[in-house]
Amino acid sequence: MTRTPQLPADRLAVVQTSSTDVDEHCAQLGGWQLTYDQISAGAFRGSFSQLSLAQLDVFREVTSQQVRQYGQLGQDCFGLAVPCVGDGPVNVNGSAITQDALIISFDAEVDMCTPRGFELRGVTLSASLVDEIAAQLGIELPRDMRHRVRAVSAPAAALTRFRATLTTIDAELAARTDLLRSATAGAALQDNLLLAITDLLPDARPCDDSRSGAARKRIVERACELMLASSDQPVSLLDVCKTVGASRRKLSYCFQDVLNTSPLTYWRAVRLNRVRRDLKASSDPRDGIYDIAVRHGFWHFSQFSLDYKRHFAELPSETLRRARMDASARLRQNSSPH
Repeated sequence: MTRTPQLPADRLAVVQTSSTDVDEHCAQLGGWQLTYDQISAGAFRGSFSQLSLAQLDVFREVTSQQVRQYGQLGQDCFGLAVPCVGDGPVNVNGSAITQDALIISFDAEVDMCTPRGFELRGVTLSASLVDEIAAQLGIELPRDMRHRVRAVSAPAAALTRFRATLTTIDAELAARTDLLRSATAGAALQDNLLLAITDLLPDARPCDDSRSGAARKRIVERACELMLASSDQPVSLLDVCKTVGASRRKLSYCFQDVLNTSPLTYWRAVRLNRVRRDLKASSDPRDGIYDIAVRHGFWHFSQFSLDYKRHFAELPSETLRRARMDASARLRQNSSPH
């Protein structure tokens, strides 16, 4: 993982990070209160850049693997983002959306599944500021936009201008140009972004089927709750279908719509993510890999090792060894005289 320091106080604040671990990547996301689970198998690569202006932050995120992200961007936070590239659709609120849509989180819980090779660009700012600007400009915001993540459509011209502004900012960050040295330029940039947002909002309309999407999401959430509730008492897929009142085919359709994967693939992926987090947090040398694997329902150790290596591109022993080496290094650093 790499992270560039913030610029001095007389310049605009910039953070740029890269990581080969999905949890480390998530921890660098500008203070957002999110959790990421890596769903697809393979080595993870992620990067994140953020430019902080006086009233808003501009970000660009890139992830190599399919990821489910859930949590909050922050209290009273408005997020507006555009998918730029990706090997498939983004799943939001039980509906798959294309790169022609906007993703809006208006003081809401975030829960979406992004595809492989994904890039997301956008801005975050105070939801109160959005309300204030809307009131001053006489913009009536859609009532069903608040307190949820929505995929919305917007006029093509306004969307093109918004994308172009984000692309310009990204190019400036990559080149480390004079934009990063001028508070005046930052103020002008912020005004342009706020104007672009106000161009998008008046005609923004939901492009997802909220009613059917919510129903699919409820089925998936209930199924996940059952499958992941207890590792000591494995539940069969038949039991899950009976409890949620859905056939195997319907359950599979719901998972595909909401998470872009199958129930069993998701079940295994989330448990593997949990094992990995426990391995990275392990401080007791008596707590072996097999003990941690069993804790999350993996009883066949050789198959578990194969699944783990396929999913994270390394053996569980490598994860544990690196975690303990990092812990020892931190301990030596903390105990050394200053």
